[in-house]
Amino acid sequence: MIQNTKCECGHQNPVNTVLCESCGKPLIDDQSVEPLEMRYDGAVRRSQRDNKTIIDRVWSFFSSVKVAIYLIFFTLCGASLGTIYPQESTFINIDPSTYYPETYGTMGSIYYMLGLSHTYDSWWFKLLLIMIGTSLVICSLDRVLPLYRALNKQKIRKHDQFIRRQKVVYTGDIKGIENDQDAERWVTDFSAVLKKKFYRVTTDGSSLLAEKNRFSRWGPYINHIGLIIFLIAVLLRLIVSPWYMEEYISVLDGDIEHIPGTNYYVENEGFTVEYYAEDELSEKTVEKGKIIPKLFATEAVLYECVENCNDPIEDPVLEEVKKHSIQVNEPLEYEGLLIYQMGYEETPQLNSVNATLKNRETNEEYGQFVLEMDNPKSAYDVGDYQLELIGYYPDFTFINGEAGTKSSKPNAPAFIFSIHGPGLSEEGEINMYFPIPQHKATYQEDQINIAAGSTLVIDVGSMKDVDFSSYTSFLSARKDTILPMVWVGLSISMIGLILGFYWNHRRIWLKFDKNQLLLGAHSNKNWFGLRKEVAQALHKSGIEVEPKSLENEVKNS
Repeated sequence: MIQNTKCECGHQNPVNTVLCESCGKPLIDDQSVEPLEMRYDGAVRRSQRDNKTIIDRVWSFFSSVKVAIYLIFFTLCGASLGTIYPQESTFINIDPSTYYPETYGTMGSIYYMLGLSHTYDSWWFKLLLIMIGTSLVICSLDRVLPLYRALNKQKIRKHDQFIRRQKVVYTGDIKGIENDQDAERWVTDFSAVLKKKFYRVTTDGSSLLAEKNRFSRWGPYINHIGLIIFLIAVLLRLIVSPWYMEEYISVLDGDIEHIPGTNYYVENEGFTVEYYAEDELSEKTVEKGKIIPKLFATEAVLYECVENCNDPIEDPVLEEVKKHSIQVNEPLEYEGLLIYQMGYEETPQLNSVNATLKNRETNEEYGQFVLEMDNPKSAYDVGDYQLELIGYYPDFTFINGEAGTKSSKPNAPAFIFSIHGPGLSEEGEINMYFPIPQHKATYQEDQINIAAGSTLVIDVGSMKDVDFSSYTSFLSARKDTILPMVWVGLSISMIGLILGFYWNHRRIWLKFDKNQLLLGAHSNKNWFGLRKEVAQALHKSGIEVEPKSLENEVKNS
């Protein structure tokens, strides 16, 4: 530990500084001949302080490259666990608590119990990402601040020990140098040679500092900035936020469904699926006789709600904004909203019937009305008769001897009407109606209505009056405003990598002691290229020297 950090040049250095920030004189092991540690020109990082406080210890923990590597390793391991089985976020209308045990057995049950079925939404995975981001920030600050201070406070005149302990060194007498004016002229000629090699040269009498490609030293930190932006974008996508939305929607043929979290609605005008013929399939890839879909698409219409969007009573007013045939990898796109085709299911379901009201005995028809299975109207006018809907059971069943429904899906719809009109009592008559023929017999519709004294019948004339949905189309609605931020982060990171890989920071220090030249050079990589470049510059300045003689070898020290 250094007790006195004041250098002989008079500069007061921070505690534990290895080199004087002004003249470069070694403040520790000043008798050594080993090449100097030049990463930050000897400046001490905050993580290397003695007598650390709690904040300093936390800082040191996150500034450690070893810790960063461990964090990345654990994050990669955690991410790989999430790829063993499908994640819950990819399911549509599936109960994960039963899916994993039934599909993958005991391992699937353990996978679900450990919470790995939602790995990327788990607190520990998000915490690992936050810790990696914290490590990137602290690692960068811990190193970039001393580097900035070292590069922006460079002095032209350096101590002899600083120059002699560089990895590339040349010392020798130069004939014709008799005074400071001769030395300054030679330095001017030498600097002219270096400028042709794109060095930025600064002189101070007979001393010289030449530097090029300083920007390459910032490459790793630019890379870190890009990675930090990328991690922030990933975290914002994982956290429920206005910047990222992904919802799964199931839409029957002919239905319109609201896209949660938006003012948009999507209509399925018709779903089509085309299958491979048996002769189109290869025996090596699939079994003969197995039905494989070749193409499936949803003829979709996107609507935007313009009025009554959040009104629980009034129907929303929709305005069509776009039509598109949604296929796999061919989504509907509108103002950043993407709707993808995820899959389909063959689910025959009754949508509506064009029912006829007629007399039970004479079969006289009084008129027709459209009866929707989803949100039916409460009243209908059919000729001179008025039908009031007093009961609707989408999935009819008897519960403890009373009418009820098993679900909200119209699997077995049943309607109870109160009918008023000519020839009926003032109280009207009650009529129960099952649109699906097999349910009429199962639940004895005729017997119930006759017992109730109903003289009217509600019926469907033919299949032309029935609207069925054959398929349910599964769609994914996604809006990702974070994606540009991801690309910006990756682009910045790539710029940093290019700067660090393809350029190297080179510096040359030179000074005269009477007629003797003392030259030292440093590079953060590619020492051979630097030795060769210095030798060429000396040769053009009138000094013949072999490149190998420029290397400061410990055995010759």
